[in-house]
Amino acid sequence: MVGGSALVLILIVAIVLMVVMISKFKIHPFAALFTVALLMGLAAGLPMAQTVNKIAEGFGNTCRGIGIVILFGTIIGAMLEQSGAALTMADSVLRVVGPKRPALAISIIGWIVSIPVFCDSGFVILSSLSKSLAKRSGVKMATMAIALSTGLYATHTLVPPTPGPIAAAENLKANLASVILWGIVVSIPAALAGYFYAVTVGSKLKVEDVEGPTFEELKAKYLKLPSPMMAFAPIVVPLILIGLSSVLKFPTVAKALEETGQESVLYGFSKLLIFLGHPMIALFVGAIFCLFLAPKITEEVTSGWIGRGVKDGATIIMITAAGGSLGAIIEATGVGRYIGETLAQYKFGIFLPFIISAALKTAQGSSTVALVTTSTIVHPLLGSLGLASPMGAVLATLAIGCGSMVVSHANDSYFWVVSQFSNMKLNTAYKAQTIATLVEGVVGIASVWALSLANL
Repeated sequence: MVGGSALVLILIVAIVLMVVMISKFKIHPFAALFTVALLMGLAAGLPMAQTVNKIAEGFGNTCRGIGIVILFGTIIGAMLEQSGAALTMADSVLRVVGPKRPALAISIIGWIVSIPVFCDSGFVILSSLSKSLAKRSGVKMATMAIALSTGLYATHTLVPPTPGPIAAAENLKANLASVILWGIVVSIPAALAGYFYAVTVGSKLKVEDVEGPTFEELKAKYLKLPSPMMAFAPIVVPLILIGLSSVLKFPTVAKALEETGQESVLYGFSKLLIFLGHPMIALFVGAIFCLFLAPKITEEVTSGWIGRGVKDGATIIMITAAGGSLGAIIEATGVGRYIGETLAQYKFGIFLPFIISAALKTAQGSSTVALVTTSTIVHPLLGSLGLASPMGAVLATLAIGCGSMVVSHANDSYFWVVSQFSNMKLNTAYKAQTIATLVEGVVGIASVWALSLANL
């Protein structure tokens, strides 16, 4: 069995190999993660049988923990998109914020929509609204594109039920309700940083007008859009259920409920809420609400829309579970303990998860891969980083999420979605999307650091 600094070298080589496989040779992240996990286990001197067992164990445990949660999250996202509910949410926010502040409106809309919907899809869905608002208000297209992009990005990397933050929370054993709560808190200054970058720098960038349907024409494609209450319900209801469940599990609350007697109505109702607040059940409830977004429940709704969500979720689950395999191998080699003991003297604390995640994101492009991989690397280090408490695990999850924003450039599919749908030239896209995500990530980790001072 290899030990000491040789293990660290093996880990570094494994990470570099994974990045090269994904970014240069365009190998699917699942295949790259599995290959790296296998090679790392063998190179570290683990017996072949143990290596195989650990890979299977890590894969299975991850699927068991979050597989269904991810599926329901992607199903909700697909149904919000297909039903036009995302447009209803956009219209509702626009009425509140007002047409005189279109960049702020589109940032808030993106922030809300990206909680269940992937940022790539969210940008595609809302790009027509963004263009329409730009034309209506006279605000430059670059400003609108940056505001929308960064609003979407903030919750995509920080707030479950987006799969990346869910996977990171599971790998770090962080309380999901706390990740949602504090993820929302951290995502607000991050999104505002993106908004201020949009209105200051974006107003100086030149982007040619893009032809496309107006927001009104886009809405006309749907026979009937869902009401605002129904449109928001699939997102809001699960978050409320998860939050209530978390509160009822607090020791003081749980003790008070126990004292009422197990036969009491209050005790029975609390147990029902705890059941409904399990992330798997809460998101299932959200998916049920989605069934009523369409004017009529047809086979296209019950099979086509759900099927699309399942297909999207399956890919994410496989990548996430392969990351779990790599995490199991890392844990089995003991490299985490060695790194933790070595790094403890340097007092990196909350910044180490951010740095690792930012390096992986910048190198290989995928925020989800950065979240999954970094969380598997960091989990054994939590104690040595001073993050072993329940809140420490939450902060580590958020730090990794902030790092997974830094930076979106040419190896990131989202970079091309933003640039192409906004008709940006490459050099303009780097000034707009790449620098904006750097600013967003730095402001995000500064917020996490401030929270760590107050809570740890």
